[in-house]
Amino acid sequence: MAGETNEDVKAMSFEQALEALERIVDDLERGDVPLDQSIRIYERGEALKAHCDRLLKAAEDKVEKIRLSRDGKPVGTEQLDAD
Repeated sequence: MAGETNEDVKAMSFEQALEALERIVDDLERGDVPLDQSIRIYERGEALKAHCDRLLKAAEDKVEKIRLSRDGKPVGTEQLDAD
C-alpha cells in the first residue's frame, strides 16, 4: 500500500474496488498491521466503500423493470421501485 493515494480509487471498477476493500478488511482483521499503517489503510477503505456506494447507486438508477401485457408479452419498461 505504500505510496498509494486514494485518487486512484475513482478509476477503479466496482469489482476492483470491492476486491481492494476485502483485502483491507482482511489485513485489519488479522491485527498484525502497525497502527500508522492501519489508519492509512482504514482511510483508503473508507474511500473504496464510498466509491462502491456511488457505483451501486448509479447502477440502481439505471435498472428498469420490464412491463408485461396480460398475455405475458413485453410492452415497455418502467423505473424499478426503490424499496
